[in-house]
Amino acid sequence: MQQFDAIWINANIATMTDNGHAYGTIENGVLAIKDGVIAYVGQRSGLPAFDALATPLYDAAGQWLLPGFIDCHTHLVYAGNRANEFEMRLNGASYQDIAATGGGIKATVAATRAASHEELFVLAKDRLNTLLAQGVTTVEIKSGYGLDLATEQKMLEVAAELDRHHPVTIQKTFLGAHALPVDYADDADGYIDAVCQMLGQLQQLGLVDAVDVFCEGIGFSIAQTRKVFAAASALGLPVKAHAEQLSNLGGSALVAEFGGLSADHIEFLDEAGVAAMAKAGTVAVLLPGAFYFLRETQLPPIGLLRQYQVPMAVATDLNPGTSPLCSLPLMLNMACTLFRLTPEEALLGVTRHAAQALGLNDRGSLAAGLRADFALYAISQPAELCYQFGVSQLKQLIINGKEVSSRR
Repeated sequence: MQQFDAIWINANIATMTDNGHAYGTIENGVLAIKDGVIAYVGQRSGLPAFDALATPLYDAAGQWLLPGFIDCHTHLVYAGNRANEFEMRLNGASYQDIAATGGGIKATVAATRAASHEELFVLAKDRLNTLLAQGVTTVEIKSGYGLDLATEQKMLEVAAELDRHHPVTIQKTFLGAHALPVDYADDADGYIDAVCQMLGQLQQLGLVDAVDVFCEGIGFSIAQTRKVFAAASALGLPVKAHAEQLSNLGGSALVAEFGGLSADHIEFLDEAGVAAMAKAGTVAVLLPGAFYFLRETQLPPIGLLRQYQVPMAVATDLNPGTSPLCSLPLMLNMACTLFRLTPEEALLGVTRHAAQALGLNDRGSLAAGLRADFALYAISQPAELCYQFGVSQLKQLIINGKEVSSRR
């Protein structure tokens, strides 16, 4: 007889695979796990014989199993907050007014540089616990609030500590090219050279899974982004970019040129960029939280992304300045209401396509051989997860084959 570690029966299963049904649905299905991996998913009639007395059996009673959610774009490790700037803007202050008082990203950089490892870990763990309670099982964490080697390393070390001591899997992304630090105010090219040096040192410490650049008029140019991408590629590291958020510089096409994982934000992306991404298999990461918080009006080119069959991921962009929103369910709702994604597209965006945006091919769907990261929800249909937020429907969470409390 087949040996399993646990089996779920009487479950409606949204596998998020291409099985010919919406959401990859298997009605009244069965899911079995062994050694942290999905061993079987399908109809009860196809389940191999097993020892019923020795195998834990969970009756889903018609509730829904979905892959663990993946938040593929966050800036989760930082200190301080910018609520004062939020209030200043609502009282009429301009970006220049706020910057003149030491606000903006400079404020977060200063607070993060001043914070200890322990302080950053505690702050980040609280945010990560919030995501865990929503059914999130994998999170990408970017650096970028240090802008010097010591603090960038500190941020990535905290991310690595979270990965070791928290059930959520962490992917670490180096975003040294996030903004220009004060000490390089008139020397952006010099700072890019410093970023490339930092990258080599951080990679040797095993702290980098991918490399990101803020490629934008107020960030870094195409030439500067290319230099960082070349350095990353020479080290065998995948690349991605904050691109086309405020203007169309061609950062998404540059990511595609390097065979990169994703282009994120992309409100001003044009058809040529979409076509390049489609050819390279680069994922479009949509960040409706920043769109909402900044009250933007330029929508991402959803129609073109559909036309060219570019995978669309959805993420929180959790950060203190432009998306202080620690809720992936809220992003599901916003992706549908603001960007007009269908619920199926939105859920693909936090499962299969989010995994693709991180270069992870072992999760994001429910299929035999994939990692056993999944959640049981008390819902009547998957669209409920996009329709309503603020009320938790999560009933059981499994990460790497083990049940995890959603409150830690």
